[in-house]
Amino acid sequence: MSLAPVEFTLELTPRSRVDVIDVRHHVSALHGETLNAYPRALCCSFHTTAGYLDPGVATRLHQSRAGVMPYIDLFRTMFPEGAGYEHDKLERRTELTEAQKPEEPQNADSHLAFIGAGLRNCVTYVTRPNEPVYLVDLDGVNGDYRRQRTTSIVGFTSEEEVARERLVVPVSAHPIDSVNLKDPRLGLYEQIEALTQKYDVPKGRVRIELAKGERHAGLTVNEYETLLMRHDLAEVLREPLRFMREKASHLLARPRAIPNRSLDYAKYDMVQIFNQLFDTFRMNESVVERLAARVLAVPASRFLRMKRSVSLLVSDRVSEGVGRPIQGTYQSPILVQWANASAKQREVEVILTRFK
Repeated sequence: MSLAPVEFTLELTPRSRVDVIDVRHHVSALHGETLNAYPRALCCSFHTTAGYLDPGVATRLHQSRAGVMPYIDLFRTMFPEGAGYEHDKLERRTELTEAQKPEEPQNADSHLAFIGAGLRNCVTYVTRPNEPVYLVDLDGVNGDYRRQRTTSIVGFTSEEEVARERLVVPVSAHPIDSVNLKDPRLGLYEQIEALTQKYDVPKGRVRIELAKGERHAGLTVNEYETLLMRHDLAEVLREPLRFMREKASHLLARPRAIPNRSLDYAKYDMVQIFNQLFDTFRMNESVVERLAARVLAVPASRFLRMKRSVSLLVSDRVSEGVGRPIQGTYQSPILVQWANASAKQREVEVILTRFK
């Protein structure tokens, strides 16, 4: 007889703005070895600048802080702090009150690094005793204030699909576009709520994935703030090399802000070389950038490690026996495209599964 799924919710305090926290260690410290009885664990973060690495990436980084931090540093270099992002121009943020603006962190770099590094809000790991599982926090400290981070870990034995439906998502005619899938006009969340109620899923997940055949698009879970999505992220997607070169100039002015390079930072080094070529030889930028694009091969689809699917936790922790989708206040599933979609629409599938 299999064990009923179990859920642990942790409140964590990061030690620095960028931190990696071993949630398995915290679960063991608070609940003993209970989680080890389950072959799988779904780990969910409820924040837009703190998340989990895909298991494959975590394995290649040797499941260690020494491996994870250099990987994260690569994306901190691509998206340096304080590099003039539109999202950080708080006077333009209409969703903030005047009282909120002085307290709001300037953290566009953290959002972009989260998306670029392929961090996820929910990830399933195989449970291995004594093997760490890291929550990666990219914006854990704002001045003297340390954030409180919430994460849930659900231990389960197996997962069964109970429902699958398809949704058409209208997109604009622009090749660079992002769509907030939480927008009430799409009806996605009403669809998810109806599915969880109909099929009686106390613990499980909803997977949203691009339909087969969809290309030049990806999914992420983050904050859908207009300046961040329609300006900063769009700039990355439109011309990744130009974006890197312009943001790198901020780092060159502050060399101590460059993270230690224990990974190969060839792309960043090439950016500096391009700047020197432009300044010294006054070369035609379009010619050099075309050459650079061929040499570095960093189209948007490779520059950002966005995935074809995202997941939302379904839990009955609010009302026992009654499962509902659980998300953080500012989290939204977001569809991003970097090339035109036929008929100005894309299709996603909504899959509901039950943990057993």
